Amino acid sequence: MGDDQGEADPKGTGQDDGAAHASPPPQATASGLSPLSEGERKRLQQNFQRGEQNFNRNIDYAIEMFVLCVLGDPGNVIYLQALIGALKKKHSGKSRGFAGVLAAGGRAKVRKLTAAGKYPEAIKAGIDILKSNPSDHNCLLAMAEVAGKIGAEEAQGAFLKAALDVVPKDVEVNRQCAKFAADHGNFDQAIACWVRVKDVKGVGEEAEREISRLQVDKTIGAGRSTGGRAVAKQASAPAAGEAAADPIAALKKAIQDNPAQVELRLELADLLEKAQKLDEAKKALADALAASGNDVKVQEHIEDRQMRWAKQQVHVAEKRFADDASEANKKTLDQLKLAAVKQEIDIYAARAARYPENISWRYELATRLKTVGQFADAIRHFQQVLEDPRRKGLVALELGECFQRIKQYQLAMQNYETAIEVLSDREAEQRKRALYRAGVLATGLEDFETAKKHLSALAGIDFGYRDVAARLDKLASIGDTP
Repeated sequence: MGDDQGEADPKGTGQDDGAAHASPPPQATASGLSPLSEGERKRLQQNFQRGEQNFNRNIDYAIEMFVLCVLGDPGNVIYLQALIGALKKKHSGKSRGFAGVLAAGGRAKVRKLTAAGKYPEAIKAGIDILKSNPSDHNCLLAMAEVAGKIGAEEAQGAFLKAALDVVPKDVEVNRQCAKFAADHGNFDQAIACWVRVKDVKGVGEEAEREISRLQVDKTIGAGRSTGGRAVAKQASAPAAGEAAADPIAALKKAIQDNPAQVELRLELADLLEKAQKLDEAKKALADALAASGNDVKVQEHIEDRQMRWAKQQVHVAEKRFADDASEANKKTLDQLKLAAVKQEIDIYAARAARYPENISWRYELATRLKTVGQFADAIRHFQQVLEDPRRKGLVALELGECFQRIKQYQLAMQNYETAIEVLSDREAEQRKRALYRAGVLATGLEDFETAKKHLSALAGIDFGYRDVAARLDKLASIGDTP
C-alpha cells in the first residue's frame, strides 16, 4: 500500500516503506499465525520452563505444560519438539493396541476442521490424538497439513519428520516429506525420500521419475546460485555426499572420542549444512547445546543459524516465485516470510530480556514488531531506544510511523519533526521520508502551512521524490482558493 493513497486516507496513513524489511510479510489472519503479544510470549515461556523442570520427575505435568505452549503458539517448533519428546518418553515401550483404530474418527475430525478453516480446533483435536499415541503417523501427517495451512513451516517440517521416524518406509509419508523438502530447496533430502520407497511395489516408476526431476531442479538451482559455474561442474562432480563423507565421518569419530567437545559438534553442523543435510545439521546443533549444558552462547549461535536458514528459505522461495508466479508459490513465499519474521521476534524478545542494557536487541525487536503490525508494542521498545543519540533520528521516524498507524497524529507529527531535525546528511533517504510523512500528515490535518514547509524542503532536496510536486501544486491551489 503506497502513499499515493493519502487522498483516500485523510491522515495519509497508507505506507509502503515503513517496515523493517523491503518486502514485509503479509499480516497474519485470524485463521493463520498471528504474532504473539509480549505478555503472551512470557506466559508461554513460563509454561515451557515448568515443563522442562518437570520432564524427569512428572512427565504428565510436563506434557500438560507443553500442550498449553503448542496450543498458544503452534508455529513454535521448540515447543512442538518438546511435546513430541515428552509424549515419546511417556509412551516408550507401550503397545499401540487398538489406538490406531480408535483414532480414525479423530483423524477424520482433524481433516474436516482443517478443510473448514478451523485451524485452532484442528490443532487441538490432533494433539488429543497424539497424547494417546504419538506414533500415529496418519495424525502426524494431518497435523503437518494444518501447520502448512497456517504458515507454520518449521512445525510442518517437525510433524513430517516425526511421521518419517515412525514409518520410514511409508510411501505417503515419504511423498509428503519429499514435497516439503523440494519446496524449500532441499533437493538431496527430497531425493533421499524417493530412494527409500523406490523398491515398493507400484511406486518404482513414480519414484524414478521424481528422482530424475529433482536432480534436474537441483542442478538448475545450483546454477542460479553460482552464476552457472555449478552446472558446468555438475557433470564431473562426485555422487551426492561422496566428497563430504570422509570429513563428516572423521568428525563424527572425533565426537565419539570426545563427546563433551562442543566445538566439534558445531564444526560438524557446518559440514552437514554445506552438504545440504539440514536435518542432520539441526540435530548436531541440538546435541551441541545439550553437551554445553544449555550454554547461552551456544543457544545464541544456534539462533543465528536458524535466522540465516529462514532467510535462505525465503530467498529460494523468491527465486521459485520469480520463475513461476503461481498462487501456490506465492502462498509458500508469504508463509515463509511471516514465519521468518515471527521467529526473529521470538529470538530478539528473548535477547532483549536477557540483555536489557543492550538496546541493539530492543531495536531489532521493535522493527520486527512494527513489520507485523504490533505498533503499540513496537512504540514501547522504540521509546527505550530513543535514548541512544546514534539512532535518535531513525527511531523518531519509526515512532512517527507507528503513532500514525494507531491514529495518534499529533504524536506522529512530533516524532517526524524530531527526525527531520536530527537526521544527518548521511541519512538522506530517511530524512526525505520524514519530510514526506510530515508533509502528507500535515495536509491531512489541514495544517497547510506546515505541509508546505516540509514538502517544499523535500522538493528542494529531491523534486522527483514520489508525488511531492503534485502535492505542492494541490497545496498551492488551496492557497489560491478565495
